[in-house]
Formats: sequence, structure tokens, C-alpha cells
Amino acid sequence: MVAGAQMNTFAHSSVLVFIMSMINLALPFLAAGMFISLGVVEAAPETASPARVLELVEQARTQSAAKDWKEAARLWGEVVRMNPVQSSYWYSLGGARYQAGDFKEAAKAYERSAELGSPVGSYNAIYNAACSYALAGEKEPATKALVSAYELGFPDFQQMITDPDLASVRADPRIIELLSIKDTSKMSRVEGWRYDLSLLAREVHRKGFNPHLDFNRAITVDSFDREVQALDASIPSMTDGQIVLGMAKLMASLGDGHSGVWDVGENLLWRKALPLRFFWFEEGLFVTAADSVHRDLLGAHVLAFDGKPTQEVLKALEPYESKDHGNQIWGRTGAPYRVRRLTLLHAAGLIKSPDEVTLTIIRTSGKKADVVVASVDKETDIWNTLPAPASWVTFASTLKSPPLYLQHMDVPQWFQYLPDQKTMYFQWNLVRNAKNKTIAQFSDSLFQFINANPVDKLIIDMRWNNGGNTFLGQPLLLNLIKCEKINQNGRLFVIIGRRTFSAAQNMATYFDRYTNATFVGEPTGSSPNFVGEEDPITLPYSKVMANVSHLYWQSSWPQDQRMWVAPDIYVPPTFADFQAGRDAALLAVLGLP
Repeated sequence: MVAGAQMNTFAHSSVLVFIMSMINLALPFLAAGMFISLGVVEAAPETASPARVLELVEQARTQSAAKDWKEAARLWGEVVRMNPVQSSYWYSLGGARYQAGDFKEAAKAYERSAELGSPVGSYNAIYNAACSYALAGEKEPATKALVSAYELGFPDFQQMITDPDLASVRADPRIIELLSIKDTSKMSRVEGWRYDLSLLAREVHRKGFNPHLDFNRAITVDSFDREVQALDASIPSMTDGQIVLGMAKLMASLGDGHSGVWDVGENLLWRKALPLRFFWFEEGLFVTAADSVHRDLLGAHVLAFDGKPTQEVLKALEPYESKDHGNQIWGRTGAPYRVRRLTLLHAAGLIKSPDEVTLTIIRTSGKKADVVVASVDKETDIWNTLPAPASWVTFASTLKSPPLYLQHMDVPQWFQYLPDQKTMYFQWNLVRNAKNKTIAQFSDSLFQFINANPVDKLIIDMRWNNGGNTFLGQPLLLNLIKCEKINQNGRLFVIIGRRTFSAAQNMATYFDRYTNATFVGEPTGSSPNFVGEEDPITLPYSKVMANVSHLYWQSSWPQDQRMWVAPDIYVPPTFADFQAGRDAALLAVLGLP
């Protein structure tokens, strides 16, 4: 079964209230509509008072939350008899029956829910119906349902391969072929890579070019297939690194920042990385963090890699960087991480060795030097480790008084009142709940303080926020919209940047659309409307991890074709400010009347 949040029933006109009700009611299953017709409802719904229907719904929710699944299934059965046209009721009935062990009837409820349509994805309910039929011993219906879920774009390919619920049908030749369940250990190198490329291309067709989705890719199906064929033909003459680069270029051509080849996982190319963190300032590429062995490189301006100018290296990586169509600033986020992977630079012909590189630098003292830095097998993936791994040293830690935006980068959300300016500074680093407080609880405490104290401005700093769960941010948005004290021109400011991405992009778009916010900083790393979601697949032969995103987020108006949310006040990050411990974006806001 698919794990996740249960879709809740609702009787409100507000879509946002509905979305939040879905997320706040946690149950151990997720399902949605299935397009397998069961015919029209033959019997008229049982007549009942509106109060009685709502009472039964609340009782069913209570029993589901208490995990009294037998009673919950009985109650949801009563509910659907009274209202057979609400897909969410059938959805909940399917989950309760599944948990109670009534698998065949659970499958029927999931099918009926899908026939009526659902706001959380048809492929999930079809998948859950497949699991239920398999557990009921109904192999043929289970197989057909799983094929349907696959074809409609069920996102988690790995789940289909490993879910114990489906063990009884995975031996079916149709499923073996569908899920590419083959022994790659017996394949030659060329056969293995070609098998992986074929599987990746199939996933792009299944999810990326899915006709059920409401968007167009930046590349046509025919042109994509031609690129796949060209790469397939070249595999025998390519190194492993060159093949990975070919796959990365292929995925980047899709034109969305979530689809791509990830430089993490079991493939040997990702075993090592430079023990440095780089940041691309206006002046160039600089070292902002390093392991203790290389702390003398903190603040160094990197001029060249093995004698090749840094700008040329960064430019050469552009074809392999996945980004939303037209959004150029996202490359400034990803490229500084890619250059840590010497295996990739070597495969691209940019450096001499896959194991070490000579960096030409200018130290903070102004002295120019050539230093040799080797890749190490520790802290290879630091994408979401902010400000740096615990054993490393950051440039910010050497400052006498680091600015606010560098002080708590590892905390999902926090705020600090600036009494002299009557300003609330709120740094939002991740659209995820903190360990001890949800975003909803945090939002309540934030606005309680604002309403009870002399606060003239609210600054929401989203420079480090690269996403999470969009639904979790809705309470904050609703609180912000209704706060008349702050939701005014000149009182609400949002600092954005190149790392503002995915769920954080959605929230920035909502702020842009529904509030009176003034935006400061850099453009965001994504588009207001974009293709997203992450359900990566590990290719069986090479162990390369890739992701094909599958949902179209239209958080702005349909005709909005901007490549990013642009700031009203443009303040790009400079190393001069960084070195001086100065936050130019924050100062720009505080300097306004």
C-alpha cells in the first residue's frame, strides 16, 4: 500500500481549508480515484437529515483515527449509502476496509472512489486497489489494476518493485516486463547501460509525457526519442562517466528543475567529492565552508580548475544542469555542488584526474596560489546540510558578528524581534515541520506575537528554503492574508533567492498572488508554474539515481509565463558583503521608511 495522509472529507467552500484538512488528518494509507467503471449507483441514497450525515462522518473519522478499523469500515459504509457521490467517503471506506483485512471489498471502494474522481491522484487509488486484490488472492484483477496504475503514472517505481502486498503478482510475465524485473548481473557492460537507459526513457514517457497531465514539456516526444537513440548508439565507445553525463543532459532537456540525474546513491562516481562548499557570488566562485584540513581555503576566490578558468568550467556544466525552462539562476545554485564531483569534471574533459584537482585561488589576504585538493569519501552529499557538516568549518563562523541570515540555517523556521526597528525577522528555511512544532503551530505563535506587540514590518527570509511539503505552508499563508496589521504595502517583505525552489517556490508564488508583499533579493530558482515532485528511481545495472517529475503546479495564473518570481528590489549577493558580515537585502528593507 501507499503510505501517506488520508484524504479528508469536507463541507467548506475554501479549497485551502480543504487541503489543510487532508494533511492534518493522518492515516496510514493514501488512495485516490480509479477509472474502472462499476456502473451507475442502482439504489437511491438512503434519506437522512444533513445533521445525521455529518454526525456519521465525524464518528467514522474518530474511529479511523483510533484505528478501530472494523467499526470505521461499518461507519464509512453507512456514510456512502447516504452520500454515494462524494469520492472522499469512498476513499476513506477503502482504507478502513483494507486495514480491517477486508481486502476484496476495499478494492471495490477504491475503484468507486476513483470512478468519481479525486483531488490527490488517480494512480494512488488504482495502486491501492491492486494491493487489495493481491492480498485477497484475486491475481488477475490485481495485475490489471497494477498495469493501470503504472500507465497512469504511479510515481514510485521502487515501491511497485518492493511492496510486499504485491508479492503474489510480481511473478506474472506481464509485471516482470512492465517493471523491468531482470537480473542485470548477467548482462555485459553495454547491455546493462542500454537496459538502464531504456528504463529511464520509459519512465520519462510514462510520467513526463503522460497525456493525463496538464502541461507541455520543453522538448517534444520525437526529439527526446532521437536523443535517446543517439546516446544508446554511443554507449559502447563511452566511459561510465560520459554515459552518466549523457543521461544528465538528456534529463536536463526536459526543462524542469526536478527531473534529472542525481549525484547521490550507489554508483561509484558518487563515492567521493571535494571537501569544500562553494558559492557563486557576483564576483565569482568562493569557498564558504571546508573540512578542518582545508580551513585555510575559507574565503578563497577560485579562479581556475587545472588551469581552466572557473567561468569556462561552470559554463561547460550548463547542459547537464536540470532547471525549469528559462530559469537561468538555478544553475548558480547547482553548479557549485557539481564542481565538487571531480569524476564528472573529468568525464566532461574539464580536468586531468578524477581524484584530485589543482585550484588556482586568491586567498583573503590577496595572495594568489595553486593548491591541490583531493576528493574524499566523507560528506559527499551536502546539498541539504546547512550551513555545513558538523566536522567542517564555515567562513561565517570566523566573523565576529555573523548576520541573522547565516546564524540558524539548519533550523526549519525561527523568528527574532528587532525592537529598535519594530520589525519581525522570520527566517523560513524549509517547508517542513520542526521536530517539536508544526508550521501551523509556529505560524500561530508568530502572529500572536505580531498582533500583541508594536510590529510595523514583517520580513520573511526564504533565501535558503529549497522546498518540502507545500500543503504544510497553508496555515502560514492564511494567517498572513488575514493579518491586516501586516498585509499592507510597505509592511510585508519577502527575501527570496536562487535556492527558493519547489514547495518554497509555491509559497513565494502564493505570497506574490494573495498578499501585498514586496520582494527583495534575487529571483527565485523556479517558475511560478512548474513541473515538480520527487520519486526517484535507482537504475538496476548502474545504480544511477534519477528522477522524473510528474505533477504540474499551477500556483499562479494560467497565463503566467515568468521564468521566476523577480524581486521588486534587486540585491544580488556579493562576497564583499559576505566577508564584511553585512546582509545587504535585510539592510535594504530596514532602510525603507
